[in-house]
Amino acid sequence: MEMESPSYQKQSLFARVWSSIKASRAKIKSEVVEFFQMIKRLGQDDPRRVTHSIKVGLCLSLVSLLYYFQPVYDNFGVSAMWAVMTVVVVFEFSVGATFGKGLNRALATLVAGALGVGANHLASLSGQIGEPILLAIFVFLQAAASTFLRFFPKIKARYDYAMLIFILTFSLISVSGFRDDEIIGTAQKRLSTVFIGGSACVIISILVCPVWAGEDLHNLIALNMEKLGNFLEGFGDEYFGRVEEEEGCKEDKSFLEGYKSVLNSKSSEETLANFASWEPGHGRFKFQHPWKHYLKIGSLTRQCACRIEALNGYLEADIQGKPEIRSKIRIICTEMCLESGKALKELALAVKNMTKPISADSHIENSKSASKNLNSSLKSGLWEDADLLDIIPVATVASLLIDIVNCTEEIAESVQELASMAGFASVEPTVSPGKPRTGQPETSKTQDKVDCPHVVIPVREPTQENKNSLESRNGMVRQMES
Repeated sequence: MEMESPSYQKQSLFARVWSSIKASRAKIKSEVVEFFQMIKRLGQDDPRRVTHSIKVGLCLSLVSLLYYFQPVYDNFGVSAMWAVMTVVVVFEFSVGATFGKGLNRALATLVAGALGVGANHLASLSGQIGEPILLAIFVFLQAAASTFLRFFPKIKARYDYAMLIFILTFSLISVSGFRDDEIIGTAQKRLSTVFIGGSACVIISILVCPVWAGEDLHNLIALNMEKLGNFLEGFGDEYFGRVEEEEGCKEDKSFLEGYKSVLNSKSSEETLANFASWEPGHGRFKFQHPWKHYLKIGSLTRQCACRIEALNGYLEADIQGKPEIRSKIRIICTEMCLESGKALKELALAVKNMTKPISADSHIENSKSASKNLNSSLKSGLWEDADLLDIIPVATVASLLIDIVNCTEEIAESVQELASMAGFASVEPTVSPGKPRTGQPETSKTQDKVDCPHVVIPVREPTQENKNSLESRNGMVRQMES
C-alpha cells in the first residue's frame, strides 16, 4: 500500500481546517441572527418592555447626577451611591410594583435606621467590653425575629422586601456605629438618598408611559373568560358534529388550546392583584378598587377550565361513543355549549368594558333550561338497548357539560358582585331577555295606546261588470294550467 505524500496530507489538513472554520462562521452567523430575531420578537410581543428599559436608563442617569455634581457630592458623600442602588432594585415593570417596593424600602430604612441608632446608643452605655457583645445580641435578635416573620403568608406577600431591607439596614447601622462616631449623620444621609432614589422611580414610572398592574389584571380576567367561551362555542360541533369528517379539511382549531393558559394563571393573577393594591386611583379604576374580587373570579374560571380540560380529553379519546348514541343528545348538548360559551364571552366583554353583564342573563337561562332537559332525558332511560361501554363516554361528556353550566352561573354571579362593588355602568340590553332567540322584538303591552296615523280602506260590493271580468280571468287561468 503506497504511503500518502506529505503535500497531499497538508492539503487534506488545510481542507478540514477550512471546512471547520466555514462551519463555525455559519453557526455564529445563525446564532447572531437568531439572537436579533428574539430581540425583535420580545419587542413586538409587548412594546412596553422597550419603554420600560428606556425608563430605567433615564432614571439611573438622573439619579447618578447626585454623584457627578461636586456640590451635591460634598453634601451626601459616598452615601449618594445608595440612590443609584435604590433605583436598580426598586424600579419594576408596573407602577404598583415600583410603588410597593419604594414604600417598603423607605419605611424599612427609616424604622431600621432609628432602631439601629438606638441599639448603638444602648450598647455604648455598657462600656468598651460590653458594647460589641450587646451589638451582636441585638443583631442576632432582630435578624432571627425578622426572618421568622417572613414566613407569615400575608407578610411575605406584601412586606417581604421590607423585612429584607430592615435586616440589612439595622445590621449596617448598628455595626458601623461601633467604628463611626457620626452614626446619626450617616443614617440621615442614607435615608435621604434612599428617599430620593425611590421618589425618582415612582415619579418616572407614573409620568412616563405608566404600566398599571390593575389594568393588566382586569384584562387578564376578561381574556381568560373569553378563551373558555371560544372553546365551548366550538366544542359542540367538534364533538357531536364530527361523525363523517373529510380528511383533507383542516380548519384552524387553535380555539381548542386557548383554555390551557387559564389553568396556569393563578400565580400571575395573585402577583398582579398584590401590585394593583399598591397603585393609586387611575383611569377607570378608583382608589380601593376591589382587586381581591378578581382573584375570586379567576379561581372560578380555573375551576371551569379544569372541567374543560377533562372535556377536551374526549375529543381524541381511544374509546368514542357511537354516532347514533351521540345523536340522541346532540341538539341539547350543542345548545348548552353555545349558550354557555356566549354567556362567558358576554361576561368577558362586560368586565372589559366595565358594564353590568345584563345581556349574559338570557344565555345563562337558556343553558340552564337545556341542562334541565338533558337531565330529564338521561333519567328517562335514553339508551336502554345500547352497550354500556358505548354509553359511558357520551354520558361523561353530558355530565361535564352540566357541571360547566353550573360553573358559568357561578362566574356570572361573581361578575355581578364585582359590577356592584366597582360601580360598573348600566347598559340596556339590545335583545329582550324574555325572548332572546326569536330574532323579533317583543310586542309591547301598550302598543294600542301609541298614536299613529289611521288608514281607511273602503270595501264595496262588486258590481255585475266586475263579476264578469273576474270570471273571465279565472277561466283564462284554468286554461293555461290545463
